[in-house]
Amino acid sequence: MLITATGDASVPGFNFQRDTLSFANSTVFEYANGEIVRTKRSKEEKKDRYMRRCFVMSRTIVQFHKFARFDPHAPALDDKELAKRIRAVAHMRPWNPPLPAEKRIIFPGYADLRAMSKARTHLMQKHLGLGWPTYFRPGNGRMFYKHDIAYQEKTHHDLNQALARGEFFILYLSDYPTLHINHAVTAYGLNKKHTKKGEDSYLTYDPNHPDGPRELKWSYKNHAFDFQKDEEFVGGFTRAFQVYGKPFQ
Repeated sequence: MLITATGDASVPGFNFQRDTLSFANSTVFEYANGEIVRTKRSKEEKKDRYMRRCFVMSRTIVQFHKFARFDPHAPALDDKELAKRIRAVAHMRPWNPPLPAEKRIIFPGYADLRAMSKARTHLMQKHLGLGWPTYFRPGNGRMFYKHDIAYQEKTHHDLNQALARGEFFILYLSDYPTLHINHAVTAYGLNKKHTKKGEDSYLTYDPNHPDGPRELKWSYKNHAFDFQKDEEFVGGFTRAFQVYGKPFQ
């Protein structure tokens, strides 16, 4: 069953099945229950795989929600013009406020981002942005030294404040030096507030899982974040760092 965010702490108008990408980010290694089961793939195996794009894809859904609009009743664009418009959206600063409808970049021929990314997958993947530059983002350095509880409590507070304002909150998840997770997701809504377990639960878009939202939790007892288990991550503890909330973050 698809879980949905509470209306008072979520991004207005955002719908997971409409406003996210239809394709998945692929990991370099293959995993089972959070453990590597296969080494790096050969060049031939990598050829058609879309890898190392979790930051790019987490940012993309925010940019399209803020700066693009769709017109399903108009003819679809040819590859050249569509690529140009995709690049234009992908180069907009994700921390900027949403544009009014009349100033947004129009994508005719499709009802929403999910439909366009399904129909024009390879074109979108080619023009959303490169993955390797995200390894050199200045904000990534926090994973090495921001290990104190106070910083995670501040991130939790900032996450709540952003959602209360109806804003996205893009998170870099890392448990360095363990390195079970090194990933980016986008939080878009509060699922449950102060549950019986003493947790806050957040709905996130995880680029590795286009089928539905993934859960990020905050434990008041442990003063720490916890991310949902999947094939790539054993689940449990992770540090969270906001990214794309301002320049150089």
